[in-house]
Amino acid sequence: MSITEATSGIIEGLTKRGMPVTIITGFLGSGKTTLLNQILKNRQDLKVAVLVNEFGDINIDSQLLLSLEEDMLELSNGCICCTINDNLVEAVYKILERQDRIDYMVVETTGIADPLPIILTFVGTELRDFTNLDSILTVVDSETFTPEHLESEIALKQLTYGDIILLNKTDLVPEKKVEELEDYINDIKAGARVLRSQHGQVPLPLIVGVELAQPETYLTDASLSKEQQSNHIANDGFVSVSFKSNRPFAVKKFQTFLQDKMPANVFRAKGILWFKESTRRHIFQLSGKRYDLKDEEWQGEPSNQLVLIGRSLNALEINQQLNNCLTR
Repeated sequence: MSITEATSGIIEGLTKRGMPVTIITGFLGSGKTTLLNQILKNRQDLKVAVLVNEFGDINIDSQLLLSLEEDMLELSNGCICCTINDNLVEAVYKILERQDRIDYMVVETTGIADPLPIILTFVGTELRDFTNLDSILTVVDSETFTPEHLESEIALKQLTYGDIILLNKTDLVPEKKVEELEDYINDIKAGARVLRSQHGQVPLPLIVGVELAQPETYLTDASLSKEQQSNHIANDGFVSVSFKSNRPFAVKKFQTFLQDKMPANVFRAKGILWFKESTRRHIFQLSGKRYDLKDEEWQGEPSNQLVLIGRSLNALEINQQLNNCLTR
């Protein structure tokens, strides 16, 4: 059976107990956004609502865009993208109240999010009467993952709550390491569905409409205090540093920053960059020690916008170093 044939049959098998929901979690740079793009690309007749923390995470071709209403994107294929902001419940209701048919909802958490509060939103509030939590899918970067990752409370919880563990980027590591990683994860989360993936590509029937979630388990874990749940970012020492400028970078100076001056405890960075030496904008993505630059035409006035995420970062020092990369 082809992926297309299998996907077209998903709608018939979806439960009538409420709109099915998949929560995608995973550590910084694991490939959650790449997986989301694959879902939107291969959804066939399935109309999907995607809830994300910011639109910039999803690379949507401009020709697919029909309308933009504050925090909601409507695509020409009928799919919806909605920002979560600070109120997930409100965002979900915006989707549920739409008159047009939506078959499935996908929620992407941030890379430094404890998935439990988001899970409880669907199984421990009135939303449980209108939605049906299908599964929690945890994306793992096969290249950069090590046991030391689990020293992070966040990363451990992301694995612990995963019904499906997607080992992404398996093309970047030897077969032996993938097998060792599979064994390691099976020790942590026995019974989880462990899948392999390259570039976030996975047949949708393996991750959509699977009904693997276990609401009773999540509600038991909800006995954690609110303080424990809300302070997870502070406990792990994660901070986000933002940089904006209406002046362009000098390419060589920015390269020097990446190679010699950027703190080693920056785990993730992304942004839209403006270089004096180029007439095009550059989409910047960094995960661990690996980074990528893709150029495209500017949409509006050129400027620099960059976000770095890591542990115990000195925002003032980083902003000064980036300012030194600007042209005079």
